Amino acid sequence: FTDPQLYYAQLTHTTPLDPSDPEQKFYNLSKLGDNRYDHLPFSIRVLLESAVRNCDEFLVKYSDVESILNWKQTQNQTVEVPFRPARVILQDFTGVPAVVDFAAMRDAVMKLGGDPEKINPVCPADLVIDHSIQVDFNRKSDSLQKNQDLEFDRNKERFQFLKWGSKAFRNMRIIPPGSGIVHQVNLEYLARVVFNYDGYFYPDSLVGTDSHTTMIDGLGVLGWGVGGIEAEAVMLGQPISMILPEVVGYKLFGNPEKFITSTDIVLTVTKHLRQVGVVGKFVEFFGPGVAQLSIADRATIANMCPEYGATAAFFPVDDVSIQYLEQTGREEKKLAYITKYLKAVGMFRDYNDVSQDPDFTQVSLNLTVNTVVPCCSGPKRPQDRIPISDMKKDFETCLGAKVGFKGFQVPPEQHSTVVPFQFNGKEYTLSHGSVVIAAITSCTNTSNPSVMLGAGLLAKKAIKHGLSVKPYIKTSLSPGSGVVTYYLKESGVMEYLSKLGFEVVGYGCMTCIGNSGPLLEPVVEAITKGHVIAAGVLSGNRNFEGRVHPNTRANYLASPPLVIAYAIAGTMRIDFEKEPIAINPDGKEIFLRDIWPTREEIQAVERKFVIPSMFREVYEKIEPWTSILLASDSDIIILYFNIHSKFCVFSSYQTMDLQPPKSITDAYVLLNLGDSVTTDHISPAGNIARNSPAARYLTNRGLTPRDYNSYGSRRGNDAVMARGTFANIRLFNKFLNKQAPQTIHLPSTETMDVFDAAERYQQSGVPLLILAGKEYGSGSSRDWAAKGPFLLGIKAVLAESYERIHRSNLVGMGLIPLEYLPGDTADSLGLTGRERYTITIPQQLTPRMTLDTGKTFQVRMRFDTDVELAYFHHGGILNYMIHKMSEN
Repeated sequence: FTDPQLYYAQLTHTTPLDPSDPEQKFYNLSKLGDNRYDHLPFSIRVLLESAVRNCDEFLVKYSDVESILNWKQTQNQTVEVPFRPARVILQDFTGVPAVVDFAAMRDAVMKLGGDPEKINPVCPADLVIDHSIQVDFNRKSDSLQKNQDLEFDRNKERFQFLKWGSKAFRNMRIIPPGSGIVHQVNLEYLARVVFNYDGYFYPDSLVGTDSHTTMIDGLGVLGWGVGGIEAEAVMLGQPISMILPEVVGYKLFGNPEKFITSTDIVLTVTKHLRQVGVVGKFVEFFGPGVAQLSIADRATIANMCPEYGATAAFFPVDDVSIQYLEQTGREEKKLAYITKYLKAVGMFRDYNDVSQDPDFTQVSLNLTVNTVVPCCSGPKRPQDRIPISDMKKDFETCLGAKVGFKGFQVPPEQHSTVVPFQFNGKEYTLSHGSVVIAAITSCTNTSNPSVMLGAGLLAKKAIKHGLSVKPYIKTSLSPGSGVVTYYLKESGVMEYLSKLGFEVVGYGCMTCIGNSGPLLEPVVEAITKGHVIAAGVLSGNRNFEGRVHPNTRANYLASPPLVIAYAIAGTMRIDFEKEPIAINPDGKEIFLRDIWPTREEIQAVERKFVIPSMFREVYEKIEPWTSILLASDSDIIILYFNIHSKFCVFSSYQTMDLQPPKSITDAYVLLNLGDSVTTDHISPAGNIARNSPAARYLTNRGLTPRDYNSYGSRRGNDAVMARGTFANIRLFNKFLNKQAPQTIHLPSTETMDVFDAAERYQQSGVPLLILAGKEYGSGSSRDWAAKGPFLLGIKAVLAESYERIHRSNLVGMGLIPLEYLPGDTADSLGLTGRERYTITIPQQLTPRMTLDTGKTFQVRMRFDTDVELAYFHHGGILNYMIHKMSEN
C-alpha cells in the first residue's frame, strides 16, 4: 500500500470469467495476493468487491479498500467506508415520496440553473406496489376482486403518478399492484444474485426503503433497509457512508423436529440475538445446520433481522441457493455463470466445510435447531417469544401486569369479563384474549411454501374433523405472490382454507402493516363496552400496539398453521397440549396434535407441487403495466401536485450558499416519550381516524370519511402527513401519563392534538425538541417519521438510543439526533420535559462530538460520519444532492 499506483493496478485487475468470452470480465480479488481476504466474513467480501470495482480515488479511495481488507483490525475502530449497492428496491408507500422528491429535485435544479434531466436513477431501481390494498372484504370468493377494485379506486391518482414516473425517469421499473409483496417478489423474481452488466460480473447487492429488505440476505444477496431519503441519494449515484460493521457469527446445528416450522426457528433466533445485542452489526450464519434449511427458511430468518436489531443477516450462497434459483424458474445460463463467478471470487459456501468458516467478531450463539419448540411472540413486541405451552399462562399474567410491553393492568375482578353480542341472529361472547383477527399475511411467512402448505394441510384435517372458525373473526389470506395461490390450488388445499374463512383477499402486506380493514360493528361495540383486551394473531413480523388494528390491543406473531389453530380455538387463553382446540359436531374433543401436519407430509406435497413453471407463468404476466390508463405527462403532474402536494422539502432552499450551523435557543419539549417509540407511533400507516387533525383538514376540503383513505396512500401530501405525525392513538406521552395522540401546550397548559400544539408553537416562532428513551424510531423505515417532525418545527431529538435507519432519516432531514451520555437518562438528570432547552452548536462540527448544553449535562451529537455532517450543513441529503447537481 506504500505505492498507491501499484496498489490501484492490482485492484483494477480484471479476468475473463470464461476464456472463450474475453469481453465478459470480473474483478478478481484473488489477484490481490492477500491472505486476509480468505479470512473475511463473506458479507464483508461483498463490501470489499464493491469498493474495488468502484475505486476512483474520489468517492471510493484506496484507503477505503485497505480499511475493508484489514477488517479484522478496523472493525472496532468506527472506520467510515463507502458502499455502492448494485441496485435499490422500494415499496409504494416510500416509493411515492421518492418519485415526488425526484420531480421536486428536477424543479429545484432547474431554478438554480442546472439541467433537470440529470435527475434520474443511476443504478437500477425497482418499485413494487404492495402497501395500498386493504382487507375491506373477506370470507367470500369475490373478496380479492372487490379489494382490488377498491384499491384502484382509492389510489388511482397515486398509481397514475407512479406510472408517469416509470416513463419520465430512466432506470426505474414499476411492479404493478396485485403482483405480490416487495420482498417476496424480490426473492422470487427481481434478485440477480450475480449481475452481468456492461461487460462485468459482480455480486448483486441492494438497499431498500423497507426495513425488511434484509429478507434477500437469505438468498446470499447482501441487502438492508435504509431511509427513503438515503435511498434516493444511492439512486443518484452516491455511495452509502457506513461504519465498517462488526460481524457476529451464528452457528446452526441439527435438523428441526417434525412439528417445528421456520417461524418457530426465527422467533427463537430473534429472542436470542436481542439478548446478545447486535444493533448496527452484521449477523452471518454458518455451520452444518444451515445446509438443512431451505432458502425460504433462511429468508424467513433474514426477514426478521430488524426485530433482532442487526443491519444484515447474511446466508452466503451455496448449492441450496442455486437449487432455489432453478426452482423459481431462473435460466440455466444464469445459474451457470452465478456459480462459476462466486466460486472464482471465493464467495460460494459449503456449510459443512469448517475450513471455509471465516473469522468473526464473535460467535454469539450455537443453536441446535432440534431444540426449538413451537412458539409465538407478543403481545406487543416481536422479540417477546412465548412457547405455545406457556401461552395461556403468559396472557393471563399480562392481563394483570403493569402497563408495559408485557402488561395491560386489568383489575383482577375484571379478568373474567364476558360480553355478549349478536351477529347474524346468533349470540356470541367476547372475553379477554378472544381472537377477532386471524391473518395469514406478510412476506415473512407467505414466501415459504412449507408453512403455507402446512397451513393448508392443517385446514384440510380440521375440516375433515368437522371444525370451523366463528363467523365474527376476521380471517384473511394475503399471499406474497401469485405463485402461492397457484400451488395452494394445485395441491388441493385451497378449498379447505376457504371453508375455514381464509379466502385470498389480496396480494400485498395488508394486515401486517395495519391495512386490516374494519371489524364488524357488533364486535367493536362489545370490545368497547367491556374494555376487552381482544387479540389479533398474524403470520407477520410486527405486532406493536396500535399497528394491526386499533381494537386489538394484544397481537401475536405466529406461523400460518398456528394462525389457523388460534382462529379455530377463538382465544389465546388455551393450552394446546392439555386442552382440546374444539369439540366437533359429534361431541368429540379434537386436539391440535390431531390436525397438525408433520414436516415429512409438508415436504412431500412441496416437492410435487412447487415447480419452476409456476414461477415463470406468474411473473411473465406482471409486465407491462396495463391496468392504469395514462393521460399526458403534463396532465398527470398537474393532477398530482394540485390535489396531493406542494411538496415541502425544498421550500427553504433559496441559495447555493451554505448557512453556518445555528444553535437552538429556548426550545420547548413537544413530547416527552419513553422507550421503544416506533415509527408507527411517529408516522402511522393505518386508516385516518375521523376525529384526527388530518380528518378535519380533509373534511374542510370537501372529502367524506369514505374518501380519507390511509396515511400511507397520502404520503405525497405534506399537509395530511404533518397532521398525521404522532397521531397514533397508542402514543404514550409522559406529559399526559396516558395513551393519546395529544400533548400539553406548555405556555398555555392546554391539552390538544400534537399537530395543533406544534402549529401554535410555530406561530410563536419557538423551536421544538423531543425527549425519548431507548430505541427511538424502531420499526419500519419510514421517511415520513423524519419528514413529519421536520414539518412540525422539531429541531432535535434527545434520546438514550436510536434505531439505525431512523437516525439516518433524521440526519437526512437536517434534524439533530442527540444522545445522552452513558449512564444518563431523563430520569437520572431530573428532567421533566417542562424546561426550556438551549443547545449551543459550535461552528466547527466533528462526528459524534459531545455538546455542552450550557445547563447541567452533556449530550452526544449523533452525526456519525463526515458525510452526515455535510448533509446537515446543506439542510438535508436532498438539498445536498441539488447542490451537487447544480454545481456540475
